[in-house]
Amino acid sequence: MNRQEEAKLIAKAAAGDARAAETFIRAHQQSLYAYLLRLSGRPDVAEDIVQEAFVRVLTNLHRFDSRFRFSTWLFTIARRLYVNACQKHKPAYDSDLVGSCHGGTGRPENAVMRSEATGLAKDALGKALQELSPQQREILVLFHQLDWPISLIAQHVGMPEGTVKSHLHRGRKALKKILDGEGCVETPEQAEPAITTHSRIAMEVRG
Repeated sequence: MNRQEEAKLIAKAAAGDARAAETFIRAHQQSLYAYLLRLSGRPDVAEDIVQEAFVRVLTNLHRFDSRFRFSTWLFTIARRLYVNACQKHKPAYDSDLVGSCHGGTGRPENAVMRSEATGLAKDALGKALQELSPQQREILVLFHQLDWPISLIAQHVGMPEGTVKSHLHRGRKALKKILDGEGCVETPEQAEPAITTHSRIAMEVRG
């Protein structure tokens, strides 16, 4: 969806067009849920915030500044709600939070082995992310899972780009160390691909 199409859809949704509002929700629901799930480690918290964020957005569309992307505005609102939720809920990793992923073709026994390996990797990644600082965790998720550029992340979290890069670098090193300690990767260089690969798996599961 380009910016012009987005602007037209926002105008329709602001005027009460339920179909336009539903289109917005479908377009952003999965990525927003994945972002909040990785931050909180709790499906219940992520689901609640997703719902509340969309309610806030859809009832305040008249305040949206078209100079910015809708997704940036939505994620900013969700982030504020998450910060408030942190005062009530301590992030806690749930090993079942991303469900199961059964993909690919081949013999059944190979599929089972791949599924088990993928599940273990996702569990390890989720637990490792929860051991990072909130700033490192959020920046890693935005950069590797949602493919946000450094400039947009800096705007979103209210930090200079240099500080974001520093958190990203330190977060990667910390995550590699944690994953190495759990025997999830053979070398530190193998950990970074795991961040992207298994984060995206978490999103695809809900697709």
